[in-house]
Amino acid sequence: MDLLTACAVFFLFAGVGAAAIHRSLDRAALVHRLDEVIHAGQTADPLARLGPPSRAAAGLFDRLPRVNLVLLLQRQMWQAGMYQTVERILTTIALTGLSGALLGYSITRDPVIALVLAAGLATIPILYIGVKRKRRLKSFLLQLPFALDLLKSSLEAGHTLQRGMQVIEQEFSDPLGGEFRTVVEQSRLGTPLTQALAEMLRRVPLDDLRLFVVAVKVQVEVGSSLAQILARLCEIVRTRQTLQAQIRALTAQSRMSGMVVGLLPIIVLAMFWFVQPSYTEMLFTDPTGKIILKTAIGLDFGAFLIIRRILKVNF
Repeated sequence: MDLLTACAVFFLFAGVGAAAIHRSLDRAALVHRLDEVIHAGQTADPLARLGPPSRAAAGLFDRLPRVNLVLLLQRQMWQAGMYQTVERILTTIALTGLSGALLGYSITRDPVIALVLAAGLATIPILYIGVKRKRRLKSFLLQLPFALDLLKSSLEAGHTLQRGMQVIEQEFSDPLGGEFRTVVEQSRLGTPLTQALAEMLRRVPLDDLRLFVVAVKVQVEVGSSLAQILARLCEIVRTRQTLQAQIRALTAQSRMSGMVVGLLPIIVLAMFWFVQPSYTEMLFTDPTGKIILKTAIGLDFGAFLIIRRILKVNF
């Protein structure tokens, strides 16, 4: 009976939460569209890099970044190649979080563990989007030098830039072929080429692609030999990829050491649990043991994040 009551309460809260999220997202989308119409002339250039904030800010809150989490999640989904509604992802996050809280509390009767399990399960859809986004951007980056070579050859053969992009979309598979196909279709519908490329840069936020988009923008506005620029750009992209591979090879041992250090306490605890349960029973039954276990889990997770941050190299 308790399980049926818990399930009924869970589905009731899930339905109410999904309805509230749907209404709030519709309102947020309407406000965002009105802001775009009102401030159409004040839109920032997507190709420009924003500098450091001014020291003459009016106050502390003026220096804080204003981020719309719904639009940020939608942008992450586009970059991952997931063209679904944000409502579905938010509903999935809410349902997985409520499921984790219900499961954790029904097993341990501990609200802290229930909250931790709810937060862990709620982050699974976000982590899935992040993994897909990382793989898609990596695949696009691997295809980019060959596409630039093909575009350079097309320009040297006398074809136009649009024709060269049509050749790229025909010869390359997704994600690069699909993105250039979108650019070509937008150009056919009347969108300026530089604006279509800027939209592609929003969907694929890579510095190497930014160099290509800036080169095309300079060629359209000023006029220059785009084939020579693309030849040099191919060398830069390949050099950056080689450097990145060398960095990953040099930090492989340290990354593996951090993973082993992070997982070793869990493995040792599981081994003692199966070999000699009396050694670990106090951690799950005694109040002091529970506090020690929770503290150890938090410190281990924090150390794992710190090690990953130290080994992350940006260039």
